[in-house]
Amino acid sequence: MEPLHLRSAGTSLVISFDSGEAEVIHWGADLGSTLPDLAILTAAIPPSSIDATVPAGLLPQASSAWRGRPALRGHRIADGVPGYDFSVRLRVAEVASDGAGAVVIIQADADAGIRVSSVLTLHDRGLLELRHTITNTGTTPYQLDELATVLPVAPAAVELLDLTGRWCRERHPQRRPIQQGTWVRTGRHGRTGHDSSLLFAAGTAGFGNGHGQVWATHLAWSGNHEQFADSIGDGRTMIGGSELLGPAEVILQPGASYTTPALFAAYSGRGLDGISEAFYSWFRNRPHHVLPAAATGLPAGKPRPVVLNTWEAVYFDHNLSTLIELAESASELGVERFVLDDGWFRGRRDDHAGLGDWYVDETLWPNGLTPLIDAVTSRGMEFGLWVEPEMVNLDSDIVRAHPEWIAGPSAQSYKDGGRLPLEWRNQHIINLVNPQAWQYIYDRIDALLRENNISYLKWDQNRDLLEHGHAGRSSVHEQTLAAYRLFDELRKAHPGVEIESCSSGGARVDLGILERTDRIWGSDCNDALERQTIQRWTGVVVPPELVGGHIGPTASHTTARTHDLSFRAITALFGHFGMEWDVRSVQGTEREELKRFIGLYKEHRGLIHSGRMVRADLADESLMLHGVVADTYAAANVSAGTVASGATAALFALVCTRTTFAEQPGRITVPGLEGGRAYRVEAIFPAPGDADYAHTFTQAQPPAWLASGAEASGSFLAEVGLPMPALNPEHALLLKFMAL
Repeated sequence: MEPLHLRSAGTSLVISFDSGEAEVIHWGADLGSTLPDLAILTAAIPPSSIDATVPAGLLPQASSAWRGRPALRGHRIADGVPGYDFSVRLRVAEVASDGAGAVVIIQADADAGIRVSSVLTLHDRGLLELRHTITNTGTTPYQLDELATVLPVAPAAVELLDLTGRWCRERHPQRRPIQQGTWVRTGRHGRTGHDSSLLFAAGTAGFGNGHGQVWATHLAWSGNHEQFADSIGDGRTMIGGSELLGPAEVILQPGASYTTPALFAAYSGRGLDGISEAFYSWFRNRPHHVLPAAATGLPAGKPRPVVLNTWEAVYFDHNLSTLIELAESASELGVERFVLDDGWFRGRRDDHAGLGDWYVDETLWPNGLTPLIDAVTSRGMEFGLWVEPEMVNLDSDIVRAHPEWIAGPSAQSYKDGGRLPLEWRNQHIINLVNPQAWQYIYDRIDALLRENNISYLKWDQNRDLLEHGHAGRSSVHEQTLAAYRLFDELRKAHPGVEIESCSSGGARVDLGILERTDRIWGSDCNDALERQTIQRWTGVVVPPELVGGHIGPTASHTTARTHDLSFRAITALFGHFGMEWDVRSVQGTEREELKRFIGLYKEHRGLIHSGRMVRADLADESLMLHGVVADTYAAANVSAGTVASGATAALFALVCTRTTFAEQPGRITVPGLEGGRAYRVEAIFPAPGDADYAHTFTQAQPPAWLASGAEASGSFLAEVGLPMPALNPEHALLLKFMAL
């Protein structure tokens, strides 16, 4: 059988079938259109080893003498006795196209009664999508313990980068050398988790934003999971991931199947920015992706609206007159979406009661939400509402009526002596695996959307699914699928309603949930300094239009740090921009500054939400330079459909996170622009006259170009750079580049 060679955007994937199984020969840099005879890759056989060459299969297996982590673990249960067919010998039965751009490879072991179908799609910009489906073709049950998706990386990959974190400090990087053995990142949260690695990347020594080879994967799953690098004694390394199944969670009856979450994988020969390009392209080419039409030329879509969320403005203090005043103030500033957060439903005065009772509280809202919704929409804003459909409080009408709907380790209701998991923020999980509980939640959210003019749901999920069970058996797998089905059915019934995925902030950020939602809340932390790192590493996979970034109050709710408005605003700009602040209190020059900045966001959101992300590699770790380059960009004053080609515009933020080791930054180079094109460079925020301008700098005299701008070629800016102003710690400067 001829080898399979998929090519896209500088990436090649080569699969050989010479060993009888599907073997990934190469995943990495493009190999051109012609391959040599792959027999030249037949490896030597080392002493004291199996008497054959060992393939690095698409599904590595012990039956081929693979001594690393196997892709498939499971066993057959015969006459009630487990442990049979523990080692399968999968061999290729069929290779075909699915007719939609994907290749399907079927491998089977007729004796063991197992068939695995692997679907591989190499998307236009080089992002590989891979998933497996296992089918029990035998006559007795088969217990599946794991089915992993894995890919080999080149010997040049000697470092691993993954992400970790905690609440309000999500997605921070950590690095380690690749050594023999297995490095495993395990998520047992029942949701993605604050410490989950959004990206699992192997690369050449010292790879950075714009340099080095990188092989990166992401597992698109919102439940328990593992991501790993497995380096065996012969020098080969595999990276991949799998759903982490609980005890006997998946037992396949004869004829039944299980499909893995998709593994998304990207190769880049120019650092992490190339990885981002592959992911961004995939997101933005989805038919349901919401993008500003003027920036993309697409007939559908709308700009990402300026958001005001009420949480850090009023918390649980829901008063109609106060909220209408807040809506008036927001509208005057230019807000386009007003979101009412937690506290609107029955019995909800704090976080101890009411979850699950999804009815508008008649004592707070005797006329329902309509007066507030009318006040919002009459001022030209959309109305959004916070919900947390997957959770309940014990102090709620629904739990009093149906205590058996709480998920837990016991087969009995806690009212009948069953044991509950420990509480988390005074709440428990409603068991969506139970059809009646699922239907109740669907009906209540559906009714809210049908009875009210709601354009947006902030969908929260504020606890881990610890000891999660249905009828006494582990059921995180089924709960995750039930939650997905809830999103899917509500979106089908209400296609015009956008949904944000919030999960204690950033604890459910993955491509599984992002297939069902229109943005994620990156973190509950609105501290701009913390957000710089959180947003930077969220943005390595997720494009900015899908990541909520808000200006919080001057003093951060979560850290008590204080920051100037300009720093908070520039940080929030590189996302889906909004505010979480009592903007009634913003007066005088600060209000004018905020209003001007909202105008800047509206002017440039088309660029930010459709452009190419660029991050500089700077020697001074106290400084960050990141931006968005528009390869095709229609400015606000250009009629829709009129676009120029090439790198026509860019916005960059120069950020100082702490005191620098030098007296001044010196010349800083700007990557990502078109070398032969001339640009005009201007510092546009904060500008002279803005309230924060004098606070931003720490210098006797700024660089000469700062006051009036500068003109230079992309090559000059990339190689020579410009002398940058010295910034005070925790301040930023917004720079605009326009092609001449």
